[in-house]
Amino acid sequence: MTKPVTFAICGCGARGLEAYAPYQEQHPEEMKIVAGADVRPERLRMLHTQFGVPGNMCFASDRELLAQPRLADVMIVATQDRQHVSAALAALDKGYHVLLEKPISPNLEECRALQKKAHETGKAVVVCHVLRYTKFYAALEDLLRQGAIGKIETIDAMEHVAYWHQAHSFVRGNWRRSDETSPMILQKSCHDMDILRWLAGEPCLQVQSFGSLDYFKAENAPAGATARCLDGCQCRDKCPYDAEKIYVTSPRTGIRGRGASWPCGVLASEPNEEKIWNALRTGPYGRCVFHCDNTVVDHQTVNLEFANNIHATFTMSAFTQDCHRTIKATGTMGEIEGDMEQNVLHLRPFGKPEQTIDLQEENGQFSGHGGGDFGLMSSFCKLIAGGGTAGLTGVDASVESHVMALAAEASRLDGGRTITLSDF
Repeated sequence: MTKPVTFAICGCGARGLEAYAPYQEQHPEEMKIVAGADVRPERLRMLHTQFGVPGNMCFASDRELLAQPRLADVMIVATQDRQHVSAALAALDKGYHVLLEKPISPNLEECRALQKKAHETGKAVVVCHVLRYTKFYAALEDLLRQGAIGKIETIDAMEHVAYWHQAHSFVRGNWRRSDETSPMILQKSCHDMDILRWLAGEPCLQVQSFGSLDYFKAENAPAGATARCLDGCQCRDKCPYDAEKIYVTSPRTGIRGRGASWPCGVLASEPNEEKIWNALRTGPYGRCVFHCDNTVVDHQTVNLEFANNIHATFTMSAFTQDCHRTIKATGTMGEIEGDMEQNVLHLRPFGKPEQTIDLQEENGQFSGHGGGDFGLMSSFCKLIAGGGTAGLTGVDASVESHVMALAAEASRLDGGRTITLSDF
């Protein structure tokens, strides 16, 4: 590359500023952030101090940013779910390429409108289905395409959300209500719908889904539970969802162990322990998980049939210890099983010794989503620098996964009715 691709960012939250922007720090020859927008002044200060964006290029809203002449090659749209399409359409009209945080929208007509606009403008619109950019899923897809297990017959995938992640994002947090954001099968698991479509290699024909919000409801609150964890709750010692455990004392997620990164960075900008305590006393993340206004499911299953007679199942569960994904594919000549957290695939050709494929980096370090966040940024920068528009997770591919997820949610709400996607 002769010069870096320039970026502006709509939405300097956990994804825009903490997942994608840091690629600039390691690869300044590929990426340069020149402008950004957020409604929170403290996030704009981080944009200025950490990434060197001039103060006059830090805007107080996406509308203000998009009112300017085109300032960069690319607009990253990482606002809340229902704000994505309006910002992306405006960015395309200004002449930007668009890197869009998933999901596109919970409204299928908005998804189609963005798809249409992308084709009309001839600009790249790439959706952040970051799992395709991991070594784990890329290696799995390559093995399947090579015929390592013969003809694929079934794929079984599971998203282990983790009890603390469910409490953080989908009970207390930003994505707790489908009427304000998206149904969970779309918001959290459109990644998985995209991966299943990619691995199957043919369009999905039918879906059927079951699931519910079963546990995180007021009627399941134990005796002695209070509306906020720090308000004298008598159940805290035995409750794994206690806010102090998750955000303060946990070695994996708390400010004392994890430090200022996610999830504590969602509670306060540049968090320290004092800020976290204050957030738990006054903000949404200090609420009892049984006394929130959440509506999204805490578990869901989906059955899928693809055009090449591959059948797949997907399970999403809040009730897991760890936050990771597992998958198993069976074929006429063998099977493959893998765990994304371990970054290992087990290939078992029938009648032959098992092969263990270790995809772990030598230093054991990955960016977010098993290296997918930086894998996406690397691929996208090369695409734009090379004058291309057809990314691995372009809007056409993404809309397919959105149709699958939205049809699954419609099935769930209708008692598990089988839905034919062409009709949907």
